[in-house]
Amino acid sequence: MDIESVYGNLPTLETARLTLRKITLEDVEEMHSYASNEEVSKYVTWQTHNTLYDTKEFIQYVLSQYENKKVAPWGIEYKENGKFIGTIDFVSWSLKHQVAEIGYVLSQEYWGKGIVTEAANELITYGFNNMELVRIQARCFVENVGSARVMEKIGMSYEGTIRKGWKLESGEHQDIKLYSILKEEHSSLHNTIKASNLNGQS
Repeated sequence: MDIESVYGNLPTLETARLTLRKITLEDVEEMHSYASNEEVSKYVTWQTHNTLYDTKEFIQYVLSQYENKKVAPWGIEYKENGKFIGTIDFVSWSLKHQVAEIGYVLSQEYWGKGIVTEAANELITYGFNNMELVRIQARCFVENVGSARVMEKIGMSYEGTIRKGWKLESGEHQDIKLYSILKEEHSSLHNTIKASNLNGQS
């Protein structure tokens, strides 16, 4: 397993409500609508997009990552209306240690609907089943309660707070929470859910 084998032809992933797919330049306006929202960019590591050009520049960077078979995000498309509403990705992937980290961002209009949880579950399943990962982790700023809840919902365990673990563009340092899930934990969780579903149907 190597990075090129996954990102050389990024697979489209499907969930009940979502399509996780490659980002294209046609997504620029819908991406800008949330990337320019300061509430959305409040807890992420990138700066608010001030102009459509900022968004286009980011998408062109993503396209170059696809072309060069490097780590790049999936776009989140909402099946009900076909809208592009966010991104999710493995922001880092260590082949040697078989560890990856996920990150995500979602349009404020779709907060509170379990969408990131649904997308993250799919990506984690893909990572353990197709990327030979043994551990998947995620981090969030201490104040980002919503993101921490997502991590808990997808079965991740809180491992601790990394003090002053991230430096903002302003120069201020932020404490960040670290969560993770192991392959065996994910398998056990899904087996429990399957058994529960089967019992419910009987």
